[in-house]
Amino acid sequence: MQTVAHPSRILPAVVVHRSRADEAYAQLKSDIAEFRLVPGDRFTESDVSERLGVSRTPVRQALFRLQQEGFVEVLFRSGWRVLPFDFDQFEQLYDLRMVLETTAVQRLCTGSQQVDLALLDALAAIWLVPPSERSSDRVQVAEWDEAFHCALVAAAGNAEMARVHRDVTDRIRIIRRLDFIKQPRIDATYDEHAKILKA
Repeated sequence: MQTVAHPSRILPAVVVHRSRADEAYAQLKSDIAEFRLVPGDRFTESDVSERLGVSRTPVRQALFRLQQEGFVEVLFRSGWRVLPFDFDQFEQLYDLRMVLETTAVQRLCTGSQQVDLALLDALAAIWLVPPSERSSDRVQVAEWDEAFHCALVAAAGNAEMARVHRDVTDRIRIIRRLDFIKQPRIDATYDEHAKILKA
């Protein structure tokens, strides 16, 4: 049986040198995505600084970035608060993602761009499997699902479209993770992705 690289491993590697602010941002966003911080939770920069073991300056930079993305708000003289999810914004981001992915699939089907067949083979190795070989690990399936969507767009060969798609994907990751709480949703994801790949 041939081993095929996982799509997330064969996407073009981007070397990123992360600052302490980037690391604090990633950790805080992960805390919100994994519901370690939930809407309504209040905290101070000092709380976060102590927990993450970094100074307040990178924490403040991370929080301002999360504020711009609509995840937290600053409270006058009383720290920060995690905001409720803005479902209208998520809906708009989903619409944008649909436009990008539809265009990518049209390019893949018409051959108007050079198609990255290795990416498509890697996707097939994960999603075109018998039901008995499907993963039931919701975290793993959520990661594979995200990699599927990103790889599909990347395979179409338009680097700028793939970059914008990755940004949208990053912004909707929190809400997407909620899709994979129950097994029927995981099964439906396998079925849907298999249909797309076969087409």
